[in-house]
Amino acid sequence: MFADRADAGRQLAAELQERGVAADLVLAVPRGGLPLGRAVADRLGAPLDIVAAKKLGAPGNPELAVGAAASDGSLYLNDDLVERLDLSDTYVENEGEKAAATAREKEATYRTGAAPDLGGKRVVVVDDGLATGATAIACIRKAKAEGASHVVLAVPVGAPGSVDEAAAEADEVVVLETPRRFGAVGSHYRDFSQVSDEAVMAYLEP
Repeated sequence: MFADRADAGRQLAAELQERGVAADLVLAVPRGGLPLGRAVADRLGAPLDIVAAKKLGAPGNPELAVGAAASDGSLYLNDDLVERLDLSDTYVENEGEKAAATAREKEATYRTGAAPDLGGKRVVVVDDGLATGATAIACIRKAKAEGASHVVLAVPVGAPGSVDEAAAEADEVVVLETPRRFGAVGSHYRDFSQVSDEAVMAYLEP
């Protein structure tokens, strides 16, 4: 149980430093990942930017994530769920395009300058937790597609199965807690208040 995102960020940053993780760039997933990303970037002495992805909802149940798309269109699909729901290629393609557009809008809202060049960079992707892992995996795929040489996913808490799946995508996964009874990400924080747009902008200031 973490006090809040700032507390989780400090603990995560300390663990990354203890493990000797080096970063040329820290990418936080908005909005919840920004308090943690700021702590990690400060501890590792790296600039902070954002990477956004949006979940693809199931027909008639948008809360059920069948995958996620990052802002560049990098796509992750839960193949078992897609098959179980018998989703058509057209549905997946259309929802993926909509999700990618939403992610691009989110990045445009929070980023004031040009997108960073990831070519050859050691990148740490940070979020406040890993439930399905869909968003994180889409972000990892985006970083790799843009030429990052080494991608670390860092989260304070994650569902064991999702952590395993993310580990197959990232070069390294750093997670502080993997409780067997996971529940929602917010259930592992005493204070899981929403991060405001203004706070996001403040965290992104150098």
